[in-house]
Amino acid sequence: MTATAVPERVTARPPAPARGPRGRATLYWIAKHAVAIALAIMFLGPLVFIGLTAVMSDQQALTSQLWPTTWNWDNFSDIFEKAPLLTWIRNTLMYSLLATAFMLLSSIPVAYALARFRFRGRKLAFLLVITMMMLPPQVVAVPVYLVWARFHLTGTLWPLIIPMLLGDAFSIFLLRQFLVTIPREYSDAARVDGCGEFRTLIRVILPMARPAIAAVALFQFFYCWNDYYGPLLYAGTDLDNWTLSLGLAAFRSVHRVQWNLTMAATVLAMAPVIVVFFFAQKVFIEGVKLTGVK
Repeated sequence: MTATAVPERVTARPPAPARGPRGRATLYWIAKHAVAIALAIMFLGPLVFIGLTAVMSDQQALTSQLWPTTWNWDNFSDIFEKAPLLTWIRNTLMYSLLATAFMLLSSIPVAYALARFRFRGRKLAFLLVITMMMLPPQVVAVPVYLVWARFHLTGTLWPLIIPMLLGDAFSIFLLRQFLVTIPREYSDAARVDGCGEFRTLIRVILPMARPAIAAVALFQFFYCWNDYYGPLLYAGTDLDNWTLSLGLAAFRSVHRVQWNLTMAATVLAMAPVIVVFFFAQKVFIEGVKLTGVK
């Protein structure tokens, strides 16, 4: 008798589950948030380092330790005793607020005229605005400085504030790009109701252009708050007219070995800008999106 070979039992493996749309969405969500977390760490890392160094002692700030062994909150009060920080903050606020208000007062009518009126030379005027955006301020620094010197305004911040009454090219450009997207039917309906151009601008156009106005106002405010070149050029000789940017540079040169005090002063200089952006980020992002996309 011949033995019959018993065939081996082959266990079939279950097929690998197909990766459907839900699996792809999960992987995409993980990849997208991983990049966001990496970027957040990259941007927030220097801010965390500044904040931790601001509460260190003088000796620890010169070491490679990253976490404070003692929390010296009195560093924030010491800088007010060692530097006229309140004067610098007052001058910076005056410069930023007045320049922003003057810019809005002068740039909005110009942007409205370029976006709504049909007149000869309108394209040439808009081309000049774009040209002024491309012109570096250092090119005209010497002749403009001589003009303000003849008016005896050098040594103050007024040469930086008064020109804002003549408009800002970047703000005019952004506002004009937004105003051209507003349908003309709104302004035509206002004219039918008896509104002139000024009332149409105030009562109809400005409420609809609120996001763009907020965006250009924040741009101007942040620029003036962080401006170093302009105050150095015009107010560098008068200590009573220094802004935060000039004061921090001088404070760092005097207290170059006390990095904890320098970082504490830096935190106080950054805090107002961070707070303003935190409360206005929604309208700011909306304004930038609308002026850039439409």
